[in-house]
Amino acid sequence: MIHLKPAVFLDRDGVVIEDSHYLGSPERVRLLPGAAAAIASLNRAAWPVVIVSNQSGVARGMFSEADVDAVHAHLAELLHGYGAKIDAFHFCPHHPEAELKAFRIECACRKPMPGMLQRAATELKLDLKASWMIGDRVSDLEAGAAAGCRTVLVRTGYGMLVNPAGLDRDALNVELVAANLADAVAKLGLAGQAKRAA
Repeated sequence: MIHLKPAVFLDRDGVVIEDSHYLGSPERVRLLPGAAAAIASLNRAAWPVVIVSNQSGVARGMFSEADVDAVHAHLAELLHGYGAKIDAFHFCPHHPEAELKAFRIECACRKPMPGMLQRAATELKLDLKASWMIGDRVSDLEAGAAAGCRTVLVRTGYGMLVNPAGLDRDALNVELVAANLADAVAKLGLAGQAKRAA
């Protein structure tokens, strides 16, 4: 019998790094305060940590998939300096109104669809119903809920513009509204949960 593991899914821009609007250059990557330490604490507690990010800049012809990979390689290097790591990076390059025809599709991976989370779950053998999706947009929460995860809104990035009182917490499986990623990890007690469940 396959043993499925709970995981923590993270949106990238506005949660782990600053949202600099269509980021296609590693030089523009800036970690948000406390994010690396929070990820390192999840690593120590044996949580798989997965980035799931919409990257429609590819579909818009602003940068390539290789550029996104370069950004992720640089982000991984920055996190390594803090003793933190991401177990998998997943991104969606599609957009239904893309300038580039190859990426102009209604896909199952662009959030609020749950495709990226489901693909990661298959590859890493993850238990989605025991997992968390942490994001700064309602579409992050929608994707997490559609995949069966519990969700957290952080008030960094676009999260500053979201009115928590207006969220349908039941439909979105919202457990918490947190100031930032570090606050979410601390308030949910995630730094100790996975080891106890293992």
